[in-house]
Amino acid sequence: MSTLLIETRRARPDDAAEIAEIHDAAWRAAYRGLIPGADLEKMINRRGPAWWQSALGRGSRVLVLTLGDAVAGYANFGRNRARSLPFEGEIYEIYLRPEYQGLGFGRRLFTDARKELVNAGFEGLAVWALADNEPALGFYRALGGQAVARSSETFGGRTLEKVAFGWNG
Repeated sequence: MSTLLIETRRARPDDAAEIAEIHDAAWRAAYRGLIPGADLEKMINRRGPAWWQSALGRGSRVLVLTLGDAVAGYANFGRNRARSLPFEGEIYEIYLRPEYQGLGFGRRLFTDARKELVNAGFEGLAVWALADNEPALGFYRALGGQAVARSSETFGGRTLEKVAFGWNG
């Protein structure tokens, strides 16, 4: 009987191609029909392997979740960008390959990214999600997040509402 090692670790520049693949597949699954098609394609295409390699080389905080040698998902996190919110940390993105969603891996990435933020001295945490992305809203509510703010973002002439979830401590 073989066992598959499942772990999270800091992303390395050589993970860039797999992270880009995950970004592409997860964004298509999550945002098709929400973000207008041409704008979605532009956003996905901007975040290819070279973009990720550069971000990782500059020290972006990214964790990857691996199953054996394969990268199944990632979380990108750091200082909260919305200064009006009373949280120092932010998880910018958590994405998994669609075939690994709903299996508890997102919860593991969230928990480990949150620990990294705490260890870096950030108090509290915020995450933004599109208001029409019901799976994401349910995920953050199930993790104990409280809706703390609303905003909007425009994609190709279409304005979409987004919700910030917050966690203290």
